[in-house]
Amino acid sequence: MANAYKVLGQLVSGAATLETLYTVPAATSVVISSLVAMNKGVSTLIRVAVRPAGAGINDKHYLIYDTTLNANESLILTLGITIAATDVISVYALGAASVSWNLFGTEIT
Repeated sequence: MANAYKVLGQLVSGAATLETLYTVPAATSVVISSLVAMNKGVSTLIRVAVRPAGAGINDKHYLIYDTTLNANESLILTLGITIAATDVISVYALGAASVSWNLFGTEIT
């Protein structure tokens, strides 16, 4: 088994759009160490979901839902969760295209 410690995903949210931040590659497991959401615009609500095997979004997938992220504020989540091949991390910012997302972890092949 090989471990790759890395930035797994980075993006700036589109307004009110559930977006894929990261999809686990085939034949790979991942340990998510941390997720950072940084808001450089007006106060907004954010969501983060883990969708096993890329399933359609469902209430049970959300890690956080409509959490307020104020202007010029960051939210740092230390997770330590494991996800499997084809699992998807999705993010959302309501009404603002100013939230930057950074996901860090270890890919295990």
